Amino acid sequence: MKAWQFRTYGPYSEVLEWSERALPSPQIGQCLVKTSAVSLNFPDLLVCQGKYQEKTPLPAVPGMEGVGTVYQAGQDSKFKIGDRVVGFCHGGGTLSEYFISNDDSTWLVPNHVTDIQAAALSVTYGTSYFGLFHRGNLKANETLLILGGAGGVGSAAIQLGKYAGSKVIAAAGNEAKLAICKKLGADHLINYTNDDMVSAVKNFTNGAGADVIYDPVGGELFEKTKRCAAWDSRLVIIGFTAGSIPKMETNRVLLKNMSLIGLAWGQYMKRRPKMVERCQEKLYGLLREGLIDPLIFDTLPFPRAIEGLKMIEQREVYGKVVLTI
Repeated sequence: MKAWQFRTYGPYSEVLEWSERALPSPQIGQCLVKTSAVSLNFPDLLVCQGKYQEKTPLPAVPGMEGVGTVYQAGQDSKFKIGDRVVGFCHGGGTLSEYFISNDDSTWLVPNHVTDIQAAALSVTYGTSYFGLFHRGNLKANETLLILGGAGGVGSAAIQLGKYAGSKVIAAAGNEAKLAICKKLGADHLINYTNDDMVSAVKNFTNGAGADVIYDPVGGELFEKTKRCAAWDSRLVIIGFTAGSIPKMETNRVLLKNMSLIGLAWGQYMKRRPKMVERCQEKLYGLLREGLIDPLIFDTLPFPRAIEGLKMIEQREVYGKVVLTI
């Protein structure tokens, strides 16, 4: 089979090669999936550099979520040949003509969900659903501040925040991305490149601040983000697309009765797989009802994977980039 493979760690543009790779065999509780669509994510850049939290032995393949049909089922697998599934591979592996997926991180795809929707939904909406509801305990009529509102997890969080009945403040780095946030249903918009984000949030909330803050950005922006928090608020840390890991003064946490909450969604596959499965079914239901719909920036053929990763690296993307075979 062919796969986008890297033999050494480094920038994706230097180490990824479209090359032959042995067809893997599924083990107990696994299935081998023939790929039809793969979604690209920011962590794919880190996987290639060896900087992601999960590593697989070299030579390795990036790609964290993929859709296809079961080609082979391992012993005791709950799936059968021909099932259409989406699989999550925490350390990578889906940027390939075939990929191995564990039963606990693989889900059937209903007929009303297209391959492109399925490829774009699992990581971003799963992350946002767990971040907002399981970790952030978001309630109706609360104010939700979302950083990186036009990105994959940010756009998902806007839709899920509106579904929850919250008042959504979306922040992004330029006017084009803010226009996307408005189209998704955001109530208020902040350009954090030009606007005073703290003043804007206080203005939108009559001085109270945001009840829940959803931050996949981190970096220097966090210095402003933490000042936007209301009393008894929850600040949910999703990731660090800005590239640096910020710090938080514990006296601020104490004085505001603030909860500082982390979310590593991928770990739930090993620790609470049934929770993830129920979440996946819930998301498919919301999609059927028209309450969510993955935002697709572009769909590209598999040979253009490098181009898609470059879009993510240069922050050109709103929503998701999906590759199809």
